[in-house]
Amino acid sequence: MTHAETEKPRIRLLVAAPRGFCAGVDRAIKIVELAIEKYGAPVYVRHEIVHNRYVVDELKKLGAIFVEELDEVPDGVPVVFSAHGVPKAVPHKAEQRGLEYLDATCPLVSKVHRQAERQVEAGRHIIFVGHANHPEVIGTFGQVDDGMMTLVETLEDVADLSPPDPEKLSFLTQTTLSVDDTRAIVDALKNRFPSIIGPKGEDICYATSNRQDAVKNIAQSCDLVLVIGAPNSSNSLRLVEVAEREGTTSYLIQRADEIDFSWMKNVKTLGLTAGASAPEILVREVVTQLEQQYIVDEEKVVTADERMVFKLPRGLEPA
Repeated sequence: MTHAETEKPRIRLLVAAPRGFCAGVDRAIKIVELAIEKYGAPVYVRHEIVHNRYVVDELKKLGAIFVEELDEVPDGVPVVFSAHGVPKAVPHKAEQRGLEYLDATCPLVSKVHRQAERQVEAGRHIIFVGHANHPEVIGTFGQVDDGMMTLVETLEDVADLSPPDPEKLSFLTQTTLSVDDTRAIVDALKNRFPSIIGPKGEDICYATSNRQDAVKNIAQSCDLVLVIGAPNSSNSLRLVEVAEREGTTSYLIQRADEIDFSWMKNVKTLGLTAGASAPEILVREVVTQLEQQYIVDEEKVVTADERMVFKLPRGLEPA
């Protein structure tokens, strides 16, 4: 050990597992990469494929062009729809224009879309638990006719509901919510509307639940938790909230250079995780940054083993 290293303070680093990419994000990124290989650049992508600036910038380097609306996509080039899902009107419009499109919607989000269609066909009004203006919520609302779904964001919203027929209700949820908050809202819905029906388990995806459990598991042993993710990433923001609820200060960062080392005063044990859209390279970047200031004793804390893989669309499977 060099003299410089002996002067560095020592810090214990608990790295949560699972963390980072989930199967839906992995699939969506591969769809864009394989589309560029198959069709050549440029390939257009409607909305950020996933909520992570690093991922988006890397795909731009390969030849992806990100746009907000289909009107911005020129004729004759392929377009990819983001992992968050899109309203039905978007693929319909693409078909009318003769655009070739690839749907990178996470299969777990697509499952919620199908559930919404079935509940409406059964004559039920849907109470949808989610965050207003999130792309996933907009996409799910766009699966059914206007007026067939009502958004609930908080427990207070449940008390204010006045559905057309309280006996013909169902509920669905965004896939990236807080497990604890959603359970409380669903319980309130069931108490207020005893005949309401919903999926056997909430629609919160396995990866969101697993990452929240992993943070819960390490937070109580930590003086501070850092979450790598984007400020518009719902699942990443929930990880910060989970740590805070365990009584541990937590900060959301996008890259290692956003770490403010004044946060680290009196921190002996630091927790580190990454939202479902954040690649592992950003985790390693943070560890490298910490090693500039500390002797880092890194420990991986595993709470679940994820092996989920989603199939790619036909015609895009690698050779």
